[in-house]
Amino acid sequence: MKTATPVVLPSDPDGRTPRHVAIIMDGNGRWAKQRGLPRTAGHREGVKSVRAVVEESVRRGVQILTLFAFSSENWQRPRSEVNILMELFISALRSEVRRLHESQVRLRVIGERAAFPEKLQHRIAEAEALTAENSRLNLQVAANYGGRWDIMQAARRLAAEARAGRIDPEEIDEALFSGYLSFPDLPEPDLFIRTGGEQRLSNFVLWQSAYAELYFTDTLWPAFDEAAYGQALDDYGRRQRRFGLTGDQVESVAPVSRYARG
Repeated sequence: MKTATPVVLPSDPDGRTPRHVAIIMDGNGRWAKQRGLPRTAGHREGVKSVRAVVEESVRRGVQILTLFAFSSENWQRPRSEVNILMELFISALRSEVRRLHESQVRLRVIGERAAFPEKLQHRIAEAEALTAENSRLNLQVAANYGGRWDIMQAARRLAAEARAGRIDPEEIDEALFSGYLSFPDLPEPDLFIRTGGEQRLSNFVLWQSAYAELYFTDTLWPAFDEAAYGQALDDYGRRQRRFGLTGDQVESVAPVSRYARG
């Protein structure tokens, strides 16, 4: 008779705080329109919310924060807006990276960066190098990123390895495949937040968010401050995460953890 495999659940720092939070920062344009301002004013104001969420993540003990800054579909926006977004990205890196470094935050950009202006690529490389040894918070900025692109590039790399004889296709499983995605060295998102009132994933970390808790808020991104972010973290802390198990199984395996809320 085959012995049942023991159930092992993931762990987090304190039982209530998500290790990894992923956020779609939506609503910049609508925030600006409500105030009679150009859309770009909303993007500039949104940088303040990034700062607030980073600082609150550090305070609350979140280990990884992944922000969706620019999707692979955003190139379809008006050219003038795209150009301003690129310049804003460059200026934000220049103004914020020192603050991040002093706060022991490690910055990494995920996505296909080859499409960016050379100046922006250079700024990204400099910021990543400066903060590479920091460990208080891993801040990932998804730029020119798409979940389908991520899965596709992983599949292409695996296919190349198999064609070269370095991988047996029969040995490809979820764990091996995950190792070819954009951040294989980090835990998958525990909490997926989208601001701005829309309730869809919009091609963001699709594979990695298979078991993430979803949190949607009507708050537009420039108005998403420490208090609003804290509400999302608190809501997560009250949830029971089952990962395909029953509630009773979760209770028996981890009676005092975020997977077994009272």
